[in-house]
Amino acid sequence: MQLRNNHRLSTWQLFAAGLALSNFGLAVPVQDSPRQYLKAGRSLPPKFSKRAKSPYDSSYNDPYDKYIDSVGEKLDPLPIRNGSGASVLGPWNPERSRQNPDLVRPPTTDHGNMQNLRWSFADSHIRIEEGGWTRQTTSRELGASVELASVNMRLDKGVIRELHWHKEAEWAYILDGEARITAIDYDGGNFLDNLKKGDLWYFPSGVPHSIQGLGENGTEFLLIFDDGDFSEDSTFLLTDWLAHTPKSVLSKNFNVDPQVFAHIPEKEKYIFQGTQPGSIDQEKPTGNNIKPSKYNFSHRMLDQEPIKTSGGDVRITDSNNFPISKTIAAAHVTIQPGALREMHWHPTADEWSFFISGRARITVFASEGTARTFNYMPGDVGIVPRNMGHFVENIGDEPVEMLEVFKADQFRDVSLFQWMGETPKKMVVDHLFKDDPQNGEAFWESVKNPLKDEVTLPDSSTKASLNQQDEL
Repeated sequence: MQLRNNHRLSTWQLFAAGLALSNFGLAVPVQDSPRQYLKAGRSLPPKFSKRAKSPYDSSYNDPYDKYIDSVGEKLDPLPIRNGSGASVLGPWNPERSRQNPDLVRPPTTDHGNMQNLRWSFADSHIRIEEGGWTRQTTSRELGASVELASVNMRLDKGVIRELHWHKEAEWAYILDGEARITAIDYDGGNFLDNLKKGDLWYFPSGVPHSIQGLGENGTEFLLIFDDGDFSEDSTFLLTDWLAHTPKSVLSKNFNVDPQVFAHIPEKEKYIFQGTQPGSIDQEKPTGNNIKPSKYNFSHRMLDQEPIKTSGGDVRITDSNNFPISKTIAAAHVTIQPGALREMHWHPTADEWSFFISGRARITVFASEGTARTFNYMPGDVGIVPRNMGHFVENIGDEPVEMLEVFKADQFRDVSLFQWMGETPKKMVVDHLFKDDPQNGEAFWESVKNPLKDEVTLPDSSTKASLNQQDEL
């Protein structure tokens, strides 16, 4: 018992030891706290990391209207912003909401009414045929698509999109696989070519042609027609015409016995399984009356040397480098994560956009205080009417790959950044910073002597300023 008493601490000693430990523990956060790290301009170490507050929390403050990647971050968007709004009690489609976070929770800068400028090919009816399928997005699906219409088509190995022609010109981009195209020009010259992913073709109005899938997996491609009211069902088809022509006329036209046509198709074939072709040299027509076309109906878009920018790259194909393409101009654009297809507008035509990969948002400014933001994913189509200001922002964690297509012979855009830098300084400052000369000077230093940067990536200081709110 005596031994135990000798090792027992008094009440006072226990209190003093506890106080010392308590003081030491309280001192740690002051010297090693999130606040101290942020004040010193340092990133928070892992021990202080915790799940960020949801942007759909009523206490979340978003003064800069930053993008939200609800798909990548697996968030469920709600119509709650900066303390306003409320949850949803009625029917709700969570998947659609994740794909359209800026419709559920628009930026504070959105205002007014605007027609829908987004459509997904996933919502288009699919026509299924032997060895392939097709679906379209026209003015009937997307009312704003008045200048251009589009068709997404798939042909398996050896499958043929039958010989046909259109009232409209046809421009195409191969999304994947390989294809062979055939055509005959206005002067009777014939054309054959094998194409791969990233290649184009263009057939003017009335030029008859065919498409066939090559390789092990055939091909899938995007067709663009220079009339928003186009319908794939209104195509002039070889089999359809012959099926509706008297055999006596066919006999006279081709100078053969009418029995030759006894078993021709009774209706259109449209898409059908064909035989695998040989090489172009093996398949091309021969004879004294055969002549090759003097026109080149195909172009290697992705083989072009790109315009390198700080945030991606751009390839432009129009009548300057693809002379046959008189009614369609296009750009292939890659936008890296965190980058922005700069603020701009197109003075000569509506922009028809197709998103191949990544996630993006576009805010369209329509004048009269009207602006609206739309979100885009792979397979989506976007419209920006001519002269309406807009940007394309990558909101995901992978590059955005997109096509900008125009009913025009040349690609044209006007850069807001370039316009500001090539306007007299006093004119710019008087417009935007009349009562704020310090920030006016900072703005001018950024835009003066501008170098056009079609896809721009903000520097580290700008990123830090934008991210500061997330760290506080």
